[in-house]
Amino acid sequence: MALHHGARLRSRAAPLLAVVVLAVLALVSLLRASHGGGRLVPPVASAAAARNRNHTAAQRKILLDPSFTPRLPRQGALSLSLARRNALPPRNAARFPSLPDGHLKIVLYVHNRPRYLRLVVDSLSRVDGIGEALLVVSHDGYFPEMDEIVKGIAFCQVKQIFAPYSPHLFPDSFPGVAPGDCRDKDRAAEKRCRGEPDQYGNHRSPRIVSLKHHWWWMMNTVWDGLEETRDFDGHILFIEEDHYIFPNAYRNVQLLVDLKPKKCPQCYAVNLAPSDVKAKGEGWESMVAEKMGNIGYAFNRTVWRKIHAKAKQFCDFDEYNWDITMWATVYPSFEAPVYSLRGPRRSAAHFGKCGLHQGQDSSSVCVDNGVGAVELDAIDKVPNIKADWPVHIIRKQPGYQAGFKGWGGWGDRRDRELCLSFAYMYHVKDTLSV
Repeated sequence: MALHHGARLRSRAAPLLAVVVLAVLALVSLLRASHGGGRLVPPVASAAAARNRNHTAAQRKILLDPSFTPRLPRQGALSLSLARRNALPPRNAARFPSLPDGHLKIVLYVHNRPRYLRLVVDSLSRVDGIGEALLVVSHDGYFPEMDEIVKGIAFCQVKQIFAPYSPHLFPDSFPGVAPGDCRDKDRAAEKRCRGEPDQYGNHRSPRIVSLKHHWWWMMNTVWDGLEETRDFDGHILFIEEDHYIFPNAYRNVQLLVDLKPKKCPQCYAVNLAPSDVKAKGEGWESMVAEKMGNIGYAFNRTVWRKIHAKAKQFCDFDEYNWDITMWATVYPSFEAPVYSLRGPRRSAAHFGKCGLHQGQDSSSVCVDNGVGAVELDAIDKVPNIKADWPVHIIRKQPGYQAGFKGWGGWGDRRDRELCLSFAYMYHVKDTLSV
C-alpha cells in the first residue's frame, strides 16, 4: 500500500515538476529576450538600463514639420565627388587604432585662409592628449591648398568632410549666383530679376550666406549624418581656422566636462575662452559661467537636440552670422539662460585680421598670417582648472541679445528653405533635388 501510494505521488509530481521547469525556462527566455539575449540582469540594473534607454530616446527625439519637404540643389560632378569623400574612413587609424573612453571629438571648420590654418594645425599638434581625439575637418567648399594642409596632419585620427552644397561649388546656379538673380539693391519688379531682399533692401551674396549655411550643414552632418559621430552622445568641441589652441586645451575641456554636472548643472556647454574674444580671462581661483562664446565651445547631443528643434527660428532669422543668430533668437527661446562653463584663463585665442572670405578674391588678397598674435605662459601649457574651485556666474553681459533684429544678408526665401532642408536631410527619405 505504501509503495503504491509513493508511486502515485511520483506519478502526480512528474507532470507538476515538468510544468515548473517549463515555466522557469520560459521566464529565463523572456528575460534574455528583453535584454538582447545576454546574461540575466538584476532588477536594479534593469531599471538603470531602462532609464538610460529613455534618456537616449529623449536625446534623439526629432521635431519635424510634416508639411515641409526638404529640397537640395542638384549636384554637379565636383559636389558629388566631395560627397563621396565624406564617406571615407578617418586617416591615421592604424597609427591611433583605438580612442579611449572619455576622448573628445573635435570639429575644426574651415573656409579659405591657408595661412591661418597652418598656424592652427601647428597649435593642435602641440596639444597634450591630441592623439586620443578624432579630428573632423569641415570644409566650406573645396580649395586645394586647404585640402593639402589637412592631408598632412599626422598627430591624430583625422576625417575630412566637405559641404557639398556650398555656394562656392555652384558658380552658375543656386546656392551660387544663378542667371536672373537680383544683385545688391536691385528692385525685382524693375529688373525682372529673382530673389527677395533682406530687411535693408540688399539681395543675397553667396560669399556671405555661405557662413551660416556651412555652420548649419556641418552641425547637422556631424550630429546626425557621420558614421563616426551620429551615435556619439558626449561632448563635441568646435573650433575654427583662426582659433589658436593652447597645449592645455584638451585636458581642460575634459576637466570642465567632468565638473559641469556637479559644479554648473544649469550650464549647457563648456568653453575654452571668454565670450569676449579680446579677453584673456580674469585669473581668478574660480570657474566662470557666462553666455556661450564662439571660440572653442563644446556641448552634447541633448543640447544639439534643443538647438535642432529651433531650426525654423534659426533659418528664418535675417542674419548671415550663425553665432549672432544663436544669441539673438535661438538661445533666448530656451526656458532658462544659456550658460557655458570655462576656466579663469583662456585655453584658446582668436587671432588674425583677415575675415572669413578675404583672400578668396585675387584683387584684395589678405596677407596677415597671424604669427606672433598669441603669447603663451607656462600656466597655459598644463591643465589649470581645479575641481574644488567655486563657480562665478556672470548673469548680465553686453553683446547681442533677444530683440536684436539682425544685420541682414539672409532675406532670400531660397536660403531659408535650403537651411531648413539641412535640418531635415538625414531624417526624411523623400528629399527632392531641384
